[in-house]
Amino acid sequence: MKKREESIPLLHFSLFFMFLFCPLVFSELPSNQRNAMIDLSNLLNKTDLSWNISKDPCSWNGVTCSSGNSSITEISLSGFSLSSSDFLPRLCQIDSLRSIDVSNNALTVIPEEFIKRCGEIGGLELLNIGRNRLDSSLPTFQGFVGLKSLDLSFNLLSGNITLQLDGLIALKSLKLRANHFNGPIPTNLGNPMVLEQLELSVNAFQGGIDQIMGYRNLTLIDLGENKLSGPVPDRIKDLSKLEVLILSSNNFRGQIPAAISNIRTLSRFAANQNHLEGTIPGGITRFLKNLDLSYNKLSGSIPTDMLSPSNLQSVDLSYNLLKGLIPSNISPSLVRLRLGSNSLDGPIPSSVFGKLEKLMYLELDNNNLTGLIPPDLGSCLRLALLNLASNNLTGTLPGQLGNLSRLQVMKLQSNRLVGEIPVEIALLQKLSTLNVSWNLLNGTIPSWISSMRNLFNVNLQGNSLSGSIPYDISRLNSLLELQLGENQLTGKIPVMPATLQIALNLSSNLLVGPIPDSFQRLTGLEVLDLSNNRLTGEIPTFLTEMRSLTRLLLSNNQLSGIIPKFPSWLTLEARGNEHLINTTTSNTSPKSAKKGKSVATALLIGFATGLFIAGVVTGLAISILRRYCRVKGNLLTANGIHRSNIDFTKAMEAVAYSKNIMLKTRFSTYYKAIMPSGSSYFVKRINWSDKIFQFGSHDKFWRELEVLGKLSNSNVMTPLAYVLSVHSAYLFYEFFPKGTLFDVLHGSLENALDWASRYSIAVGVAQGLSFLQGCTSGPILLLDLSSRNIMLKSLKEPQIGDIELCKVINPSKSTGSLSVVAGSFGYIPPEYAYTMRVTMAGNVYSFGVILLELLTGKPAVSEGTELAKWALSKSVRQDNWDHILDPNISRTSLATRSQMLQVLDVALGCVNVSPEARPKMENVLRMLLNAR
Repeated sequence: MKKREESIPLLHFSLFFMFLFCPLVFSELPSNQRNAMIDLSNLLNKTDLSWNISKDPCSWNGVTCSSGNSSITEISLSGFSLSSSDFLPRLCQIDSLRSIDVSNNALTVIPEEFIKRCGEIGGLELLNIGRNRLDSSLPTFQGFVGLKSLDLSFNLLSGNITLQLDGLIALKSLKLRANHFNGPIPTNLGNPMVLEQLELSVNAFQGGIDQIMGYRNLTLIDLGENKLSGPVPDRIKDLSKLEVLILSSNNFRGQIPAAISNIRTLSRFAANQNHLEGTIPGGITRFLKNLDLSYNKLSGSIPTDMLSPSNLQSVDLSYNLLKGLIPSNISPSLVRLRLGSNSLDGPIPSSVFGKLEKLMYLELDNNNLTGLIPPDLGSCLRLALLNLASNNLTGTLPGQLGNLSRLQVMKLQSNRLVGEIPVEIALLQKLSTLNVSWNLLNGTIPSWISSMRNLFNVNLQGNSLSGSIPYDISRLNSLLELQLGENQLTGKIPVMPATLQIALNLSSNLLVGPIPDSFQRLTGLEVLDLSNNRLTGEIPTFLTEMRSLTRLLLSNNQLSGIIPKFPSWLTLEARGNEHLINTTTSNTSPKSAKKGKSVATALLIGFATGLFIAGVVTGLAISILRRYCRVKGNLLTANGIHRSNIDFTKAMEAVAYSKNIMLKTRFSTYYKAIMPSGSSYFVKRINWSDKIFQFGSHDKFWRELEVLGKLSNSNVMTPLAYVLSVHSAYLFYEFFPKGTLFDVLHGSLENALDWASRYSIAVGVAQGLSFLQGCTSGPILLLDLSSRNIMLKSLKEPQIGDIELCKVINPSKSTGSLSVVAGSFGYIPPEYAYTMRVTMAGNVYSFGVILLELLTGKPAVSEGTELAKWALSKSVRQDNWDHILDPNISRTSLATRSQMLQVLDVALGCVNVSPEARPKMENVLRMLLNAR
């Protein structure tokens, strides 16, 4: 016993040494692998890899080794901006590799030596070269007997796929999305009994899809956004393991095969934007969670059991030819139901909504529905969007809608609703869009509407509302659009919210008094309609200084005096005011001319006096500024010309004059500052007092500017210098006399851009956005991407502005929806109504709208219609695409038309309503370049 006790310490001692030395034994990599990694490190020479050759390669960033560190099993070089492919064959020296990931770089070619050497690695299971710039045909993959996953998506690969992948006998997942492949769907993809996932979307494959029905183990098929045609084959039922089937945005015709309802594993089926016709087969949703058949030609009625399965979460049948009633048996698991733009009739089923606790999106617009709005809708407590517009609904607005505390969008326009707006609506404090226009509502505009601080769009137009506009409506400090026209409103115009941008429409009412001076606050307003009222007094001259204003409608009032001179880009309508004097025309009556002369004289005297006083005050202020307040600024550029030219004090003098204002955007004002050297610069002023900026923005902004000042891209406006104070930031940029893309496209120079210029601008903006999204320090996203903040260095050289705002703006300070903050109306992606996060996909949507502006010549919003929605509705039939293009440009030559149609295809992909379906910005750029 004693001997055993004495042996225990010895055992502990032995174990200690065993654990001490074992790691040293097992952590040693083979010398050939260590040397290969050192060679690879020297070849790449990338500091951001953080590879230290004095340490074990198993500890290097992106390197994974076996459990005993005896061999390297995985190498990931994703996202390091690698452009040369020379290193790829070196990877193949490590014969223990199971995974190679070189995605998200700038590689342009796959070397033959890489294919040959890595094809001999029997254990290699994953190869990811996606999101690069490969621009050849698909190489033939010889060997690779163990490869299970191959990802070449988001490249520029082209040509047909025949036998290049036939040898991949172990392949389970093939991703070729977003390339330029054409020809028929490939039929030789390794072993038909092994392949499980096939992603071929966003290419140009043609023909039918019968040939893939032999791949019986497929669980995912994504063929969206190709040029596939023919019917959806009945043999689809043979794919008994299929979970996801995406056929969206093709040219499929014929009926939906009833056999789809027999695939028990199928959870998602999307065949939207095709030419499918006939009736919807019964039982199609028996096993589905998500179904999208929108934008087809489906007819008949909705099967009575279609909405009832307990697994069902989302159904979209919008934009078809469906008739009949909405089924009354609706699954309580449903989250989204879209049945808009059909010919459905009858009442909205009223007894089911009490059970739909998960429903978030309900869209039944543009049908022939009748009857009342069901009060039970108030039981759908998760509802965020309610769209019942353009039906024949009657009765009053049920007060139970006030229970929908999460509701953000309410669209009930173009019905026959009567009565007053119920007070319970005031409880909807997250509501951002309220549209009850073109109904038969009466009563007054309720005063409580001013308490709904998250509203950014209010449309009460075309009713019988009376009384005055609430005096405190200015409290709606997120409001972008206010439509109160075509009512019976009386009294004077109160102070309006300074945030108004899209439109203020007070037309066709009984309003009196002058145009209020408080309109000076509406510096971002684009459309002002005061026509058909009883307004008196003169047209204020400050309206001529509202740089964002594009339409001013004052017809049929009782205005008098001289019509001020407005900028060339503004459309003014002032007819029907008999006492107005237009000094630019000669058809004024003698009586009016005499009166006009005296008025003009008085105006000139008053103006001269005011100008003299203002000049004295400003002169004194500038004198004091020069004497006591030498402005301290900070230079960001190393360019000697700019460093010697920029005079910070002179620039601050320039921003004291409103006449130097060149442009106003959502969050900033651009001034022109002329330096003593004669050089001109943009000085952009950002006002920190706006609550939308993050607390303490001025304290940290300089750090962001120091980073941005180091960016170098010819299509991005980077600051040259800055001046910061507690109240404002002043950023200095090169001055571009051509102005903005909006000015050139839609202003006085609207015919200055030929297609070559428009195409160059499109590519330039895409290059700038790709650069910003691919910054090594992290993607730079834009809050407000529109043609108004694309500056033109020349008619072919664009630069993107306002790149710094996303760093200092706090969306949570605005509203429950990002759309109030992020973007100008018409450029805002649909999903921003329900999120607080700026995304790359959102920027792609905004860029798509800019592409549509270049293609159509139309602004992002015209007469209340968004350009993106208009283009999508027109594009359902591809033979309508020519009607989308600007005929003055597209008809100049067949080559121009062909190129414009290719760019239109890109634009329509960018403005896809689904953010997941939009291409990445880098791929957008490649597609545009490929359209040359």
